[in-house]
This record gives sequence, structure tokens and C-alpha cells, in this order.
Amino acid sequence: MSLDYSSKLLENAVEEMSRFPGIGKRSALRLILHLLNQDEEQTVDLAKALVKLRTEIKFCKNCHNISDSELCEICQNSNRQSEIICVVEDIRDVMAIENTQQYKGMYHVLGGKISPMDGVGPQNLNIESLVNKVRDGKIDEIIFALSSTMEGDTTNFYIYKQIQDYGIKTSSIARGISVGDELEFADEITLGRSIINRQPFENSLKS
Repeated sequence: MSLDYSSKLLENAVEEMSRFPGIGKRSALRLILHLLNQDEEQTVDLAKALVKLRTEIKFCKNCHNISDSELCEICQNSNRQSEIICVVEDIRDVMAIENTQQYKGMYHVLGGKISPMDGVGPQNLNIESLVNKVRDGKIDEIIFALSSTMEGDTTNFYIYKQIQDYGIKTSSIARGISVGDELEFADEITLGRSIINRQPFENSLKS
């Protein structure tokens, strides 16, 4: 889609904004023009916040969640059940599950799912550190909470094979989440019930 710009500065800003997922050139132009109509201070504050985010954000050394410090707030919380780990794809899934207020354990963020078509293998994900946690003997249960897609199921099974000899309980969220659905789009009640009514992972291998 070709747009005629009256300013090279405007064109460059639109080009950069349109790199965001789901943002086309016209949507990007609308957002940029909105910023131009705001107080200059507001736009500067936004720019500073983005730069600060990009340069100072950390990943929790324990669960790989996005954090402001070496350990995220969840891992620092002594009231959480450290012996239970919920395995998720990314921070959006952590946020979705936390919003249900039905889960009090810890998380492990993989950073994606195994997807050979996209060039993502086990070595590209935070799987080894999860296996090490299980090997250390401090984990009682692993909950698989990846989306119910082929890639999600493949990732679940791969991890299960890596830890099955350690004798810990493995479960997966109940299929209140429709096949093919992403976790972040599930409503809080359905997702909360799926966590509470989780099933032994072995059951999914028989279906």
C-alpha cells in the first residue's frame, strides 16, 4: 500500500510503527498523527519508557519471566508453592493464569514452542534449565500449560520424555481450552477451571 507523505520524518515514523504485529501502514499513520496531536511531553515520555524498557529489562534467572530484577516478583514470593511448576510459552500466558487467581505455584517460561517449520528446536527454548530443576529433586509436579496446538503438544511430549524417569507428577490443564486456542485469549473462568481440574499428562498420551 502506497501512501504519499508530506514529510520524510513522518514517513520514517510510520515505517517503524508498521513493523508491529497487526499494524498496517494506515493504522501506523493514524497512531503517529495521534502522537503529534498530543503534548510533546507525552510523546517524549513514551519514547523514554520504550528505551528504558529495552535497555533495562531483565529475564528472571529462575523462571525466565520478564522482570525488573534478577528474580521476578513471583519467584521472590515466599507464599508461592515452589514445588509446583507451571510450564508456559511466554509472559502473556503467565499474566493470563495469574489473572485467574487460581494458581499459587511457580512458573517456567519456555520462550516459545518446538516448531521445526519455523526453525525452532528444543535447543532454542528454556528446556534444559527446567530439566535441571527436576533433576535437583525439589519439584513435585510439572503442569503443562501450553496452547493446545500441534506445536504445543509436541513440546509437552518432548519435555515429558526428558523428565519421565525422575518420578515426579506431570499434569496438563483440562481441555476447557479448545483445541487450537492460545492460552492468552481464554476467559479467566475457563482458564481457572482448567488449572484446577488439570489431568495427569499420561492420560493425554492415550487419547
